[in-house]
Amino acid sequence: MIILKSPAEIKIMERSNGIVHRILNCLVEKTRPGVTTMELEDISCELVTKSGARPAFLGYKGFSAALCTSVNEEVVHGIPSSRLLKEGDILSLDLGVLYEGYFGDAALTVPVGKISEKARKLIRVTKEALQKAVEHATVNNRLSDISAAIQQHAEKHGFSVIREFVGHGIGKDLHEDPQIPNFGEPGKGPPLRAGMVLAIEPMISSGSWEVEVKPDGWTAVTRDRSLTAHFEYSVAVTEEGPLVLGLSSRN
Repeated sequence: MIILKSPAEIKIMERSNGIVHRILNCLVEKTRPGVTTMELEDISCELVTKSGARPAFLGYKGFSAALCTSVNEEVVHGIPSSRLLKEGDILSLDLGVLYEGYFGDAALTVPVGKISEKARKLIRVTKEALQKAVEHATVNNRLSDISAAIQQHAEKHGFSVIREFVGHGIGKDLHEDPQIPNFGEPGKGPPLRAGMVLAIEPMISSGSWEVEVKPDGWTAVTRDRSLTAHFEYSVAVTEEGPLVLGLSSRN
């Protein structure tokens, strides 16, 4: 069941996601060679608490951190640790919070120091794929129009779309209906209606789309160990067009 949100609920989710984006921006500034992913976790926990919110991921189905830190071939759900970031790495940061009863969720991928041109292109194309997906989050489009936009842009540039993980609805629960694959044919699935709030999150690989989970039970990596990037926005479908929550701009 897809739960539609009222304008008042969307305003709360705007604030919730604003917290997420402010913290992610701070983490980007702190990301550099020699920093550990646990240091970034500690910063995120402190900032979430100061904001009056609660970490969304900590304890979720047993996850042990507030922040997902996925490095290089790690697609998603990387667990912060004493691992030192090094020059040339790329780092995906995924953060969620619960604020005034509503969840916010966003992710981005950043370079660690100087990175290869291939890695830089992967990050750029993944962010562009998210932006193109947002453009399709309009009333009377179909859900798969979002999915198709991601796949078409990624594959046009020679990259692969991770298929095992999907975007999702979001609101009073972190994961709500509908699921939003990052691949598929346009024109299928439920029509988009004003009040839907969708966490759209392309995960794109420079090699194969196939993944496996590491022994920690959480960290997903590409099977061929190719680089991956991940971007995510929580987007409200409105009569005036898509609204990226927390960024205060229409797309």
